[in-house]
Amino acid sequence: MVFFRVGFADFEYINDRKVRKKGQVSDMVQCRDLLRGFEYECIKGSTDVVISEVINDSRKVTEGCLFICIQGAKFDGHSASADAVRKGAAVLVVSHEVELPDEADVTVIRVADTRYAMAFLSANYFGNPADDMKIIGVTGTKGKTTTAYFVKYILEQAGYKVGLVGTIETIIGDKVIPSLNTTPESFTLQEYFKEMKEAGCQVVVMEASSQGFKMHRTQGFTFDYGIFTNIEPDHIGPDEHASFEEYLACKAMLFRQCRVGIVNCDDKHWKQITDGHTCALETYGFDESADLRGSGLKLVTGAGFLGIDFKVSGLLNMEIETDIPGKFSAYNALTAVAICRHFGVKEDDIKSALLGAKVKGRIEMVKVSDDFTLMIDYAHNAMALESLLTTLREYQPNRLVCLFGCGGNRSKLRRYEMGEVSGKLADFTIITSDNPRFEEPQDIIEDIKVGIGRTDGEYIEICDRRAAIKYAITHGQKGDIIVLAGKGHEDYQEIRGVKYPMDERVLIQEILEELRAADETGE
Repeated sequence: MVFFRVGFADFEYINDRKVRKKGQVSDMVQCRDLLRGFEYECIKGSTDVVISEVINDSRKVTEGCLFICIQGAKFDGHSASADAVRKGAAVLVVSHEVELPDEADVTVIRVADTRYAMAFLSANYFGNPADDMKIIGVTGTKGKTTTAYFVKYILEQAGYKVGLVGTIETIIGDKVIPSLNTTPESFTLQEYFKEMKEAGCQVVVMEASSQGFKMHRTQGFTFDYGIFTNIEPDHIGPDEHASFEEYLACKAMLFRQCRVGIVNCDDKHWKQITDGHTCALETYGFDESADLRGSGLKLVTGAGFLGIDFKVSGLLNMEIETDIPGKFSAYNALTAVAICRHFGVKEDDIKSALLGAKVKGRIEMVKVSDDFTLMIDYAHNAMALESLLTTLREYQPNRLVCLFGCGGNRSKLRRYEMGEVSGKLADFTIITSDNPRFEEPQDIIEDIKVGIGRTDGEYIEICDRRAAIKYAITHGQKGDIIVLAGKGHEDYQEIRGVKYPMDERVLIQEILEELRAADETGE
């Protein structure tokens, strides 16, 4: 096979190239119609070419497609350009030089960044569906997931049809798609938007991650509302952000991609986040300067549940109660109110929605007894566990019991830190297994014990997670708060590359049925 190198100055724009048609596909589109919204240069062939579909995975290249060469962490799609042409790709979108088969009959479009271009190509390919819905983007270190669900519950209570894109799942009508990323790749996101539009969704609420902004997944459309909850040092490392400054700068991009910005002015970084914003701006928080203010926060306790109550004033005046504990839950609820007031939602709808709102795996209470409270939470690192246990400690439980494990093939430091946090803040710790992956569960437990050994905390180790949960339930005392941490919304346990079904809600119900059966038989 003979190759020649396609450079960026080697070819002139060819105006008289014959339009290429490959097959009879009903949704074929002109290449030039997809090239709106970003800068590009046609360095080979012509944009007057018909394409069958847009592809960003070299393994899925089809005859007549437009193939976007994406440079990933482990594979550069540019290296597959020659093979893509052999498979019949009609157009390549590239950001650097590629080698092609001699006499290759293909159009080559050069852009500065193929990920950035892909966002616009995808939006145009799917008909810019975001233009026909209200798009809400929620960013922040904590609170994105709960806030997104709160907004969904409130707007649905008011009669809106709402799509959701987030860390746990994407929801399109009755269709639920488990999530791989908090913010999907731009092509997938636009495909979801198209499905949501076709399903009759009027509003989409989505979690907008710093990685999503960094990887240009949120380009190609404008958020109607952009929300900032808070920011703390997180997601900093070789495969994420080089520094806290970069992390902050990525989140700040939201306020140059939205029409209305809604920010938590209690966070000390809020002015940095909004520096250079191009949107209208309003604030919320418990500070007196906030446009929408929360005040008079009270902790609520009941038979087997915990909650909060607080007042809202400023842009709206009402009282809010929700059965999710902690001041951060008040912030999440206040954030949701700040958003939903723009949709003309009645106060009664807001109040009833927040009172009954539940978020899978986020301080999710499961009723097992009137004597003590049991909940499931996703906290799977030291920072999240410390925040959770500190919040629950404010309710002055008889005992604060923490059951958790740590994932295998992950940093030992996380295990030491989580062990130390639980040893300091919980009255009693039950160390168990999480997702051991390719490690021995007992080896992970030994690492956790190193951390808890730095404290005076009492603990027991029960390697089997089901047995550990049963122990927690059968040894619960009046006034206890028991938290099952680490798994949250996950419904599996990963062991040596296999994900086995394991939903803690199901385990709890099975255990309760066993205990009832034992009581009935006197065993």
